[in-house]
Amino acid sequence: MNNYVEICGLSIADELYSFVSDRLIADAPLSSETLWAGFSDIVRDLRPINDDLLRKRDELQTQIDEYLKAHKGKPFDTQAYRKFLYDIGYLSAEGPDFVIGTTDIDPEIAVLAGPQLVVPVSNARFALNAQNARWGSLYDALYGTDVIPFHNGYEAGGAYDSIRSEKVVEYVQDFLDSTLPLENASHSDVARYFVEEPRTDALLAFRAELKDERIVALRNPDHFKGYLGSIDNPTTLLFCHNGLHIEFQIDRAHRVGQSALSGMKDVLLEAALTVIQDLEDSVAAVDVADKIAAYCNWSGLLDGSLEARFAKGEKCVVRRPDQNRLYIGADRDSLALKGRSLLMIRNVGLLTQTDCVLDSDGKEIPEGFLDALITALCALPDIQNNGALQNSSHGKMYVVKPKLHGPEEVSLTAHLFERIEDLLGLERNTIGLGVMDEERRTSANLKECIRAAKDRIIFINTGFLDRTGDEIYTGMEAGPVLRKEQIKAEPWLQAYEKRNVSIGLACGFQGKAQIGKGMWPKPDEMAEMLRTKKTHLDAGANCAWVPSPTAAVLHALHYHQTLVADVQKTLSATPTPPVETLFEMPLLKGDPLSDAEIETELRNNLQSILGYVVRWIDQGVGCSTVPDMHNIGLMEDRATLRISAQHVANWLYHGVCSEAQIQNAFEDVAVIVDRQNAEDSQYQPMTTNLCENIAYQAALELVFEARAQPNGYTELILNRARRKAKALLN
Repeated sequence: MNNYVEICGLSIADELYSFVSDRLIADAPLSSETLWAGFSDIVRDLRPINDDLLRKRDELQTQIDEYLKAHKGKPFDTQAYRKFLYDIGYLSAEGPDFVIGTTDIDPEIAVLAGPQLVVPVSNARFALNAQNARWGSLYDALYGTDVIPFHNGYEAGGAYDSIRSEKVVEYVQDFLDSTLPLENASHSDVARYFVEEPRTDALLAFRAELKDERIVALRNPDHFKGYLGSIDNPTTLLFCHNGLHIEFQIDRAHRVGQSALSGMKDVLLEAALTVIQDLEDSVAAVDVADKIAAYCNWSGLLDGSLEARFAKGEKCVVRRPDQNRLYIGADRDSLALKGRSLLMIRNVGLLTQTDCVLDSDGKEIPEGFLDALITALCALPDIQNNGALQNSSHGKMYVVKPKLHGPEEVSLTAHLFERIEDLLGLERNTIGLGVMDEERRTSANLKECIRAAKDRIIFINTGFLDRTGDEIYTGMEAGPVLRKEQIKAEPWLQAYEKRNVSIGLACGFQGKAQIGKGMWPKPDEMAEMLRTKKTHLDAGANCAWVPSPTAAVLHALHYHQTLVADVQKTLSATPTPPVETLFEMPLLKGDPLSDAEIETELRNNLQSILGYVVRWIDQGVGCSTVPDMHNIGLMEDRATLRISAQHVANWLYHGVCSEAQIQNAFEDVAVIVDRQNAEDSQYQPMTTNLCENIAYQAALELVFEARAQPNGYTELILNRARRKAKALLN
């Protein structure tokens, strides 16, 4: 139970009140009473709108259910369905063309293209690791992953393998030959890199001496940006290609450098330009202590005070934010580059409430309201350029908002940010808004959603998982859906991905805001990622999610292969797929599924659910790599949980599988999940008592009560179960 401080008509959990008073506003020109009085007004004015919008979601879904029931078994008319959705207010009237008014945005968002990380801000080690993922070793990324096939039984993390190291160097030399080509030579033939002072040019020039003693230059001299060390024997050389920096590190005494003709020990790539620090799908924050810990990490990331200590082998490692990188520029002046990724923060959506603050009636307030206030307070020193570190060089804060349904919910969010700006004395549109296009009503109304926040919008993206979960839930009454892998090939999903880019470009996003694509879900399958994820750039996205800093380094290779700005210019002339295509539901058709196909799909879904839920409930791990039925690790969060639960619920509802079949499969899968987690000392086996195991029972509820959950979301069930588990631990 929380103890509360009563102030200005609100009840503030005393821990939260102290955190805000002692850390966030101790040096700010804002008293506690002024802050909480203003926030009380925001809650009073906007809470009814938030509640009405949640009711509208339910009302619209009820009408859609009735329509689909009435038309079940008949040829589906997408034109008639579109008219119906318009008549009930699900579809909004589309207004005239416009261009977003977003201005003065950091280049990592507005101009540059590169990988993006999403990380739970509740985990200090992961949060710092992501913040420091702006730069990464290409040698390490290649050496430790499957991009270069393992040989002779070598496994990642094993003893140093000189043969593997040579293959890494060869791979990097090929990359450099295509990205930073020399005049009539290969980097593999370089005996020495150096810097030259031309007599007639003010700029320093990069040179390479080959093993045959010829001196060559870069094919494009403008790529050279700076160096460290002496010009004859530099220790570092800096280049820029497609807006991303590349750093050569020279050290002939190093184990790798001494075996390299050029003395190069490593190549660093500028990788994760932006990071979304997450308060939502990848965290398990269910009470005051959880929320304060997450807010504290966010504050520490911005002011540079956060550190994480952990054991690595026999050593204690202390991780802190990286410093900026300093060079001597090609113009001979000092050159500083950011050493850290630009941070964004993902707040929660409209659905969840929090007991961190109670309103004047003693009711929990919308959690998203609290996130907006506290994350902005944490960012205040950075916005005002008073922090020890600088995140935004433009005095901005960037908030990504998930699970918004349509323009009205975007409008409420934009208005909430206006009120927060006024309360904190910030200029209008200081808080940039990223809208995640992951619900069908947002996809169908994307242009109007963008219009609702046109002067502060900085980001849109697509996400297969939540979007598919909402697709299954919204069309539940239409019939049984395809297997999950088959859904990926359906016309509605292709139209969804193309419309997101096309509408964003038509609204003027190029050079002003990000258009993103979703997560690569297999953190250990980097060779496959390199083969396939370039398609996100070819589709016009200037950022795409990756699961780790290592993956960010490897994905950065794609941005050297493709200049996204050119792709976007080409795509700007292509037509936008019609909205009707979004309504071609992914239903089973043709021959019935075999018993084996049903059982395989069912168990794969339940494996995903149980493997994730047991860690969420028992350990508070909101995002993790969960082994599938074939022991291949897959990134799981609440979005993957939503789609899996909705998929099983759909098949149960339409008789593709039975309740008994699901129960039996759950019990079998629980044995497998227990076995897969046997080496985890913190893991609590489910199968010792399935009837009393909180995590197992929550997993059952997620399936059997899936249709009753608002829009198929999993948060309400998970939060209840986690609170219960924490109470037992305490």
